[in-house]
Amino acid sequence: MTRIHKTVLILAAVIALVLGLTVSKVLNAPQQSDPAALADAGIILLPQSRALPALSLLDENGQAQAMDQLKGRWTLLFFGYTFCPDICPTTLAELRQLRNQLPPEVLERYTVTMVSVDPNRDTPEQLRQYLGYYKAGFTGLTGELAQIQQLANAVSIPFIPGDTSKQHYTVDHSGNLALIGPDGRQRGFIRAPLNPAKLALQLPQVLKQE
Repeated sequence: MTRIHKTVLILAAVIALVLGLTVSKVLNAPQQSDPAALADAGIILLPQSRALPALSLLDENGQAQAMDQLKGRWTLLFFGYTFCPDICPTTLAELRQLRNQLPPEVLERYTVTMVSVDPNRDTPEQLRQYLGYYKAGFTGLTGELAQIQQLANAVSIPFIPGDTSKQHYTVDHSGNLALIGPDGRQRGFIRAPLNPAKLALQLPQVLKQE
């Protein structure tokens, strides 16, 4: 074999190695979320994350929970109340349906937390009993109305408090969810009405992010 032939073979081997590494890198690279597919599933990501207000509420067990305790995993923050006749039971049922469609490794990365917009009636015990009905691991938060409004306004999901002077009052609120990242900052929204099938396909791509 001549020196030229050896050189050609070495160059060919180097090129093959480089191409192999490039293809492997492309195939193993994390998949990027398609904004159009996310939007079709109702997921809207913010161009810049937002900080949550530094406040503390009560969880469904009556324990104080500061907002920075949301750090460490993704949180779907839903503003609702246990006496809600329509939006809340529908939304929580859809979130339970979504949970049943996600693999265990995805379920470990997020939680669903309902923040009560009716703290006048929603005690921690009331929240615990109501959320326990769904048997989906949902958690709840309640507390002072002013603080709950501050949180809702900060994530751009405001609500109109109910007239507590009436016996069977309702609260005007949205079915949208705030998407809170593992850093404890708002990363986006999930718009209502929810589509569990489409969310089951797109949400895992978002939850892979840190």
